[in-house]
Amino acid sequence: MSMTGQPKQAQRRTSLRMAPSQRVVMADVAARAGVSVMTVSRVLNGFLGVSGDTRRRVEEAVGHLGYQANTAARVLAGGRSRTLGVIAVETQQFGPSHALFGIEAAARAAGHGLSFVTLSPTGSDMAETLDRLRASHVEGVIAIAPVEGVINALADVHSELPFVVAGGDPGVRFPTVSLDQEQGALRATQHLLDRGHATVHHVRGPKGWRDAEGRVRGWTSALRIAGAPRPRPLVGDWSAASGYRVGQRLVNQAGVTAVFAANDQMALGLIRAFHDAGRSIPDDVSVVGFDDTPESAYFVPSLTTIRQDFNELGRQCVALMRSLLDDHEADRRVVPAELVERESTAAP
Repeated sequence: MSMTGQPKQAQRRTSLRMAPSQRVVMADVAARAGVSVMTVSRVLNGFLGVSGDTRRRVEEAVGHLGYQANTAARVLAGGRSRTLGVIAVETQQFGPSHALFGIEAAARAAGHGLSFVTLSPTGSDMAETLDRLRASHVEGVIAIAPVEGVINALADVHSELPFVVAGGDPGVRFPTVSLDQEQGALRATQHLLDRGHATVHHVRGPKGWRDAEGRVRGWTSALRIAGAPRPRPLVGDWSAASGYRVGQRLVNQAGVTAVFAANDQMALGLIRAFHDAGRSIPDDVSVVGFDDTPESAYFVPSLTTIRQDFNELGRQCVALMRSLLDDHEADRRVVPAELVERESTAAP
C-alpha cells in the first residue's frame, strides 16, 4: 500500500488512463521525431534550412500526436507569433488573388505564417475583420485594397498593429506597395501607337476599382503625349463576356484598328467578337491586354499584354512589414510593369 491508501498497481492504472488527456507539447513532438525542440520550432514556423527528411519526420510526429501550436502562449511568454494578417476583398479576379499568392510565398520564405480573412468590397466589416486578426495574435496586417470601399475603410482605421497596403491608392496614410498600373497602361498604348495606329480605343475595368482608374490614366497620358485623339472609353466588368459585348459595339465603329483592354479576359472577349464579325487579329485590329494570365500565351493569336510581377509585390510587402516590425522607417514602393510582345499586334 502507498501513503495515499491505494495500491501502486491501481495508481499506475489511473495514470495510464489519464495520459491521453494530457496536453501534447513541443518536446513530445521532438522526442518522437528524434530532433531538438528548436528544430520542431523551425519546421512549424516555416523556416528554411531544414532537410526534407527532418521536416517529414516532424510533420509525421505532429500528425500522430495531434500537436497544436499554442500561439497565444508563445506571445504571452514574450515571443513573437511570427504570424501576419492578410485582408483581401471577396473576389476571384486575377490581380487580387495572385497578389495574395505572392504575399503568401514571400511570407513563407521569410518564416512567417499567415492568418487570412476576407472583407466585403464595401469595407463595412473592417472593424470586425481587424478584431478577428487581433484574436489570432498577428504581428502586423497586409491589406490587399483594390477597390474604393476598402480604401475608404482604411482611412478610418486606427490600429496599434503595423499596416502595409498592397495595391490600391498610394495616397493612403499607410506604407504601400503598388504595381505600376499607370506605367503599364502607358506602355501598352504606346506600343500600339508605335505600330502606326492613329489612336487606341480602351476597354476599361469597372468603376470603383483603383487598378482600372490607373490604367485609364496611363492610356490617356500616352494619347496626350502622342497628340492622338482620345476616344470615349467603354466599360467592362473584367469578364470575357463583357469584352465580347464591347467588341460587338466596336466592330460597328469605323476606324477602329487598335484596342487596349484593361485585362486579358476582356481582351479574349474582344478577340472573339472581332473574329465572329469577320475581322482578323492583328491584320484588321490589334489588341493588347493587361495581367499576362497563364492562358494569354495560348490565345489565338497569342496575346500581347502587360505582365505584373505579383511575386515581387509579395516580397516587397513582407519586406516592408518586417521593417515596420523592427521599428525602421517605412516607405512607399512601386513594382514596375513589363510589356510582353506576342502575336496580337501589328501595323494597321
